[in-house]
Amino acid sequence: MGDVLCEELEDLVHFSVHDLPARGYVVMEEIRRQGKLCDVTLKVGDHKFSAHRIVLAASIPYFHAMFTNDMVECKQDEIVMQGMDPSALEALINFAYNGRVAIDQQNVQSLLIGASFLQLQNVKDACCSFLQERLHPKNCLGVRQFAETMMCTTLYDSANSFLHQHFVEVSLSEEFLGLRTEEVLELVGCDELNVKAEEQVFEAVLAWVHHDRQQREALLPELLCKIRLPLCRPQFLSDRVQQDELVRCCHKCRDLVDEAKDFHLMPERRPHLAAFKTRQRCCTSITGLIYAVGGLNSSGDSLNVVEVFDPIGNFWERCQPMRTARSRVGVAVVNGLLYAIGGYDGQSRLSTVEVYNPETDSWTRVSSMNSQRSAMGTVVIDGHIFVCGGYDGKSSLNSVEYYNHHTDRWHPAAGMMNKRCRHGAAVLGSHMYVAGGYDGSGFLSGAEVYSSVSGQWSHLVAMNTRRSRVSLVATSGKLFAVGGYDGQSNLSSVEMYNADTNHWTFMAPMVCHEGGVGVGCIPLQPA
Repeated sequence: MGDVLCEELEDLVHFSVHDLPARGYVVMEEIRRQGKLCDVTLKVGDHKFSAHRIVLAASIPYFHAMFTNDMVECKQDEIVMQGMDPSALEALINFAYNGRVAIDQQNVQSLLIGASFLQLQNVKDACCSFLQERLHPKNCLGVRQFAETMMCTTLYDSANSFLHQHFVEVSLSEEFLGLRTEEVLELVGCDELNVKAEEQVFEAVLAWVHHDRQQREALLPELLCKIRLPLCRPQFLSDRVQQDELVRCCHKCRDLVDEAKDFHLMPERRPHLAAFKTRQRCCTSITGLIYAVGGLNSSGDSLNVVEVFDPIGNFWERCQPMRTARSRVGVAVVNGLLYAIGGYDGQSRLSTVEVYNPETDSWTRVSSMNSQRSAMGTVVIDGHIFVCGGYDGKSSLNSVEYYNHHTDRWHPAAGMMNKRCRHGAAVLGSHMYVAGGYDGSGFLSGAEVYSSVSGQWSHLVAMNTRRSRVSLVATSGKLFAVGGYDGQSNLSSVEMYNADTNHWTFMAPMVCHEGGVGVGCIPLQPA
């Protein structure tokens, strides 16, 4: 009987107490608190902290290397910790026993320094997250400098991005006024600054100079070279910049102001300007709202309807309608204002233009184009609105013209190589992208890209769908092809192009629109 029973039982049983390691650390922490069995003392200045080598080696990589690699300190009863804050060291020793550390505004920097020294990456990451979540216009410059010193790449990038997004508010802070010269030069030369107008960059620089006028006045010409003065309004150049005492007293500064005024008065001199001076700043880290303007309803009638898409919430809602119904309309955004250009009202092609202000939710008229156009490509380059190609009611066009919002005038520009209408056009960096359209005999899915540097066009991977009357918009480094007509039906579908993967992906479709829709993107202001 006994022999039979033994044969039915296994010879090996695994018994475990899962919480034993955790309970063991609790007991060891209590033993340490009582000052028992401690075999090492860590000293910082006049402060001494007793601990157990085995616990320190098990929990802190720095001590693991010290106690297991025959370093001199492994045999010492007392180890001097150079350059550490005593309270931070005590907190990190406690962390080795209980896995908990309290982070606040007073200790976060000393804890991060100590965690970095002791190679406690998880604590270092927690400190970085603490600082990242509390970025503010008054502290982001200091946090960025601290992150750079501590080689915290993610925190540095976050602080730098926050600085760009909140530049105007940051420029009013004491930290900004205390920046070194090279830091200000680098900052005001950055494309990524989130400003509604270049005038805000000028005011920031002037405030920095006046904060220590005696030492900084001589730096003004070098700083003004970084400011894109041609993008300032002519009235601002005359009434504010030119009249400033420091500018009036400096010959080099006056020359820079004259150069900017010539940009507005003598267009023929513009090609001689450095390209960056007329390049609009664009903070690509800010997600934009996408505006759908005009288009067609299911009966084929032109609409004056406007709706806006929030890509974060993934929903659409309506805005104030335009004054004129427009399908196949060109749309562009300059200085936070959205322009609806040309199009078709159901009877004729239009040359008229109106502009939308999202702050007042209202539309106003501006100067008309030189030509009637619908289904043209519309982009913004160097602060000017370019319209290319389109259809005038008789034939497809290859002509191009651009609008100067400072003077409210349209000017002719060099024509395209090929005639094309009902296509989408957008700009990413120094490249203009064109996708889809109608070539007179067929509906296109093909796309191409133009480099303003080389002046050359090249082919791009085709979209997933043939799209005439398609709108193309760029935001956050991506392209969105919205709506269109594939030769059989109007489209509400949306595709996104990622230049990194060279691939088009379908996104959420529109709700109200079907084909012939214009699209623009106004950046969301950061919270």
